[in-house]
Amino acid sequence: MSRLASELTVQCPCCRAELVVDVNLKRVVSHKEARTGPVREIDDAHRLLAEEAAARERLFEQSFQAEKNRGDDLDRRFREALEQAKKEPISRPERAFDLD
Repeated sequence: MSRLASELTVQCPCCRAELVVDVNLKRVVSHKEARTGPVREIDDAHRLLAEEAAARERLFEQSFQAEKNRGDDLDRRFREALEQAKKEPISRPERAFDLD
């Protein structure tokens, strides 16, 4: 689009948008918002989706392995507690009224 001689292009000081102002009309004719954040190409989007899918799969596999080994871990902890209980002497619990 051709620009008239009475049009000026200025940058907004607060939001960095590009404004086209017509001097004769004394108003903004058009504006283009400033880009925020990094601009990503479609190739980057495909790569990012693949990376996110791989991260989700990795987290799922870790969770699956933890759940798969959970029974073995609980069984091992139970056997350790049972061995410890067997080593401790069996004693009669003391009650407050037995001490009188």
